[in-house]
This record gives sequence, structure tokens and C-alpha cells, in this order.
Amino acid sequence: MLEKRQISKGTFFLIAVLLVWVKTYTSYKLEFNLGVKGSLQEFLLLINPLSATILLFGLALFAKGKRACWWIVILSILMTVTLYSNIMFYRFFDDFLTLPNLLQTDNVSNMTDGIFSTMYGYDFLYFLDVAILIFLLRKVEITEVRLRKSMASLAIMASLVIFTVNLTLAEIDRPQLLTRTFDRNYIVKYLGLYNYTIYDGIQTAQMESQRAYASSDDLTNAKHYTSSHYAEPNEELFGIAEGKNIIKIHLESFQSFLIDYELDGEEVTPFLNRLAHGEDDIQYFDQFFHQTGQGKTSDAELILDNSIFGLPTGAAFVTKGQNTFQSLPAVLNQEKGHTSAVLHGDYKSFWNRDQIYKQFGIDYFFDASSYHMEDDAVVNLGLKDKPFFKESIPMLESLDQPFYAHLITLTNHYPFILDEEDASLARGTTGDKTVDGYFQTARYLDEAVEQFFDDLKEAGLFEDSVIVLYGDHQGISENHNRAMSEVLDTEITPYQNAQNQRVPFMIRVPGMEGGVKHTFGGEIDVMPTLLHLQGVDAKPYITFGTDLFSDEHDETVAFRDGSFVTPTYTSVAGTMYDTASGEVLESNQETERLMEKVSEQLQLSDDVLYQDLLRFHSISNFEPVKPKEYFYGTKSTE
Repeated sequence: MLEKRQISKGTFFLIAVLLVWVKTYTSYKLEFNLGVKGSLQEFLLLINPLSATILLFGLALFAKGKRACWWIVILSILMTVTLYSNIMFYRFFDDFLTLPNLLQTDNVSNMTDGIFSTMYGYDFLYFLDVAILIFLLRKVEITEVRLRKSMASLAIMASLVIFTVNLTLAEIDRPQLLTRTFDRNYIVKYLGLYNYTIYDGIQTAQMESQRAYASSDDLTNAKHYTSSHYAEPNEELFGIAEGKNIIKIHLESFQSFLIDYELDGEEVTPFLNRLAHGEDDIQYFDQFFHQTGQGKTSDAELILDNSIFGLPTGAAFVTKGQNTFQSLPAVLNQEKGHTSAVLHGDYKSFWNRDQIYKQFGIDYFFDASSYHMEDDAVVNLGLKDKPFFKESIPMLESLDQPFYAHLITLTNHYPFILDEEDASLARGTTGDKTVDGYFQTARYLDEAVEQFFDDLKEAGLFEDSVIVLYGDHQGISENHNRAMSEVLDTEITPYQNAQNQRVPFMIRVPGMEGGVKHTFGGEIDVMPTLLHLQGVDAKPYITFGTDLFSDEHDETVAFRDGSFVTPTYTSVAGTMYDTASGEVLESNQETERLMEKVSEQLQLSDDVLYQDLLRFHSISNFEPVKPKEYFYGTKSTE
């Protein structure tokens, strides 16, 4: 019988480090769009997996003999799971995992089609190093090394030295890396995925502890900011829609580039195009941007109904579902007597809606259990948009008027799947199945909205209602830049990616003429706009946006990662561009002021959510919402 070949524990350690290092660096280049520029950033990307890898495997060396090697295998498995989970998440959401995301596992399980579509045939290679290590342990004999503890200590010291050098060089290239940026891409690019995971855990623990120590004094800065940031309403429009219904239509994943876009000479969204050009007295804001973060659709709902930004990590709908809010539905109910309802062809637990809507003071929630969910009427996440809108009309008719109704579509959702019999437009021809399918589902959504407008008119609900249509977030992520460069016939630069965050905002107000408005704005501005149209002064409330129709409206549009767009400047990852031309500009006193302003706005909004500060905010004509008074029924598929 042949004797097993011997290798030392130190050799096994070095092999494990090398395998993880190569695998991680390869994944950086293949899977993530980190925006690496210059030799220094390339060097940092190369070395940043080492410090965490050497540290973790070094700790395993304190164990004796083969046991140390098995601990290295276990740690390698954990690091592989961390890496591959982030790869899957990034392919789907164009972002990195955070600990709060892990609370959203119910949502991920409801996205089966999308998750499986992000798996590639070569993915098994990300687990190959674990298989190699296990093979070695079975085929070779591990010999102990002298001065075992000294070797482990040396590995830990080496990891700390590498991390110190890594962080020092990163701070030279990106000052205040860990304190100034909201962008997870920066942390991964400069410090590595594993260090980012540790950093995220520390940050999450710190943020979760903030609520316990908060007091009414912590609300002072936010109150001062929103008061000084307030924009006086347009006198001619203040109260013009008082007593009218509000019907808000959520255009899932709909980006503004689709408006007037032609595919092979055919309009993709002919009905929405007509609305954008003033049909039915619609006003179309063509410089309107989504401002969502990891919460995506739920962030859009939060921002529009509360004029508060989503969180830098995770979804506030999930992690802050017990917070106090002063939401648009509750304010309209108390000040103007509006009944409120949300209608959606998915089940109520998705995004924790059945809980957080109670915090918002929403009277009725018609979820999938209120609709006919036959197999031929369901695709992707839930009920197709056409039957959804058709079945929603009787529900709207049942509401006491005036009402505030929010209808959430979902057919035009990644991975943009549509049954053949529902397709009235050919797929795109870029060769990217996501982008090519996007045109078909967008057309289907367009037809569904047209049908809904006709049904509203027939039901007598159209003329006496404010109609709002908005895109919640981008549909095509930066992972599809090659195809998008073909679609838009332009190079997709960081500047162009920022411009691609435009989503439609259309509003019909009885008594106002339609047309195109070029005002820069974002989702944060919707609540104060609707309040002023209803004759409710937004000033007493904590709102971080301003009235889109006000002469004092602030046209600085902040993105969740700290970038921003104004009519003059576009800032992306610290680089300044001319908004009109895309030309790179040198920073100046004005751009520095804008960066500080955006940072302050985001930080104060985060303080409000993390510390649950609205529980300390008293308004004379507003009573805190009592969530226990709201009940949405028990029928569910859970």
C-alpha cells in the first residue's frame, strides 16, 4: 500500500490563501462593475482579498494538526458562500449584499425566475477551491510544524500589515473612504469584499443601536433643515385639487428612455408617449429621477409617501417596519378626509407591506388574495397588469371619496418574462435577453395603462381625480451596458449611467393643461407637491423634498450613493460632469457646496429612520398613526 504524500500545515495554509485570492480577484474582474481607474486602484484590487483571507486562515492555525486544516476548509466554505451570494445578488440588483438584506429572504424566495436566470454554467468554478482543499485533506498526510502558535501569530501580523498598507493607499486615493461615502462599490474596490462584509456588520450594529439612545433633541437638525429647505407653494396652484381623488400608478422598472423610443420603426410605448405629449392634460416631467437604494420598489414607495430617503443598506420597509411615520395617506386622511388604499397583484407579506402600511395609516390593502390568481393570469412575481387593472376598478369604486389609491404594477419586472400570447411587439435584437425582453414587457404595461385609463373614464372616476404615473427605479442595470450602448447608440459612461436614472413622472390635475416640464426633480419631491395641490401646507412636516411646481423648488437631485444631478452639474463617484454635455469638469466652490448639501440631506434623512425620530415630532393638527387600528384580512398563501 502506497504511503500518503506529506505536506505541512503551513503549505496547506498557503495553498488555501492562494486559491481564495485568485478566485476572488477573478470574480472582481468578471462579475462586478467596480469602476477601477489607474494603476493604484488596480493594485489595491489585486491585494485587497489578502488581509481578511490571511487573518481568518491564520486564526485556524492555532488548532493542532489536521484539525487546523479542516478549520481552514470550513472558513473557505464560508468565504465562498459570502462571495457567491454577493455575485448572485449583484447580478440581480447591481449592488452588494448587506446584513439587512438577509432579513429580506422572503422577498428573494418570491423572485424564483429572476434568481435562477442569474445562474451561469461556469458558476461551479467558484466552489472548485473548496473541492481541491477537501481532496488534499483526503489524499495527503498533514504534518505539524514547529512553533505552531508563532506561525499563527505571524500570519495574523502579516494580515494586519497588509490591511494597514491597503487602507493607507486607499485613503490617499479616496480620502475619508469609511466616513464620507454611501457607495458600497468604493469599499469593495478599495478594501475588498470580505473586509466590506466585516465593515457592514459593524456599521449595522452601530446603526441598530441608535434608536435606543435617541431623544427629541436629535430631531432638531432635521427640523431645522426641512424648515429652511421648504419651498413656498405656487399661489395659483395651492389647493387646486382639493377634494379630488388621487390615483397613483406605479410603472414598474420603467425608465424614461422608453418614451418616444422606436424599436425597428415601431413605438414601444405609444400610449405613454401620447400622455408625455399632453394627451388627457397630462404634465410630463422629463428630468425626473428615481432615488432608490437597495430597497428598490419599496424605497420608491417610502420616498413618495414620506419624502424621506431609503436607507443606505437594506430596505426600510423591512428593517424599520415598526417606525413612526407621518405619511402622505395619513396626512391627507386627517387634514382632508381621504380614504387610502394600496392595490397590488402580489401577496401582502412581500416587502413587509402588510406591516408597514399600518404604520403609514393606509386604510385598505388589496393584495393578491383579493384578485383571481389563475395560472394563465400570473407571470413572474404575480398577477399580470391587464387583469390587475381590470379587477381593480370595482375596488376603487367601493372606496369612500375622496380617496388616495396606489396601484402597483409588476409585469415589467426583471427578468422581463412575458407569455407569447401577451406579446404585441417583437423582442429586441441586442443578444442580451434581459434588454431584449424589456421592450416586450414595457409594451404590455403600456397597453394595460391605456386600458385602465379607458376603464376609469367609463367608471366616472377619471375626471374628478388627480392621476399620477411614476417609474419606481431603473429596469436595466449597469450589468447590461453593452446592450444599452446599442439601444441608446452611445457609450455608457458613468455620466450616462446617471442620466439613465431618469424615470417618468406624469401628473394630471383637473383644471391644469398638459405639456412637458423640464424641471429637475426626484421621488423625494412628490409628497410636498401633492400636499400643496390638495391645499395642505407641507411646512409643518419633515419632508426632504420640495414642491415641483414651486418657484423655490430645489433642483438638486440626490442619489442614494451620494451622487447627484442638477441642471448644471452631474456628480458620479466624486467626478464632476457638465449635465448638458457630459464633459468632465474640475471641482469648484459650487460643486463642493453641492456635495456637502447632498451629504447633509442624506445623513439627516438616515438619522430620522435609524433613530425613529418622528416619534418625537408633534404637530398640532396631526395625530400619530395607531397601527393596531388597521387590519388587512387573513387570506394569504403563506
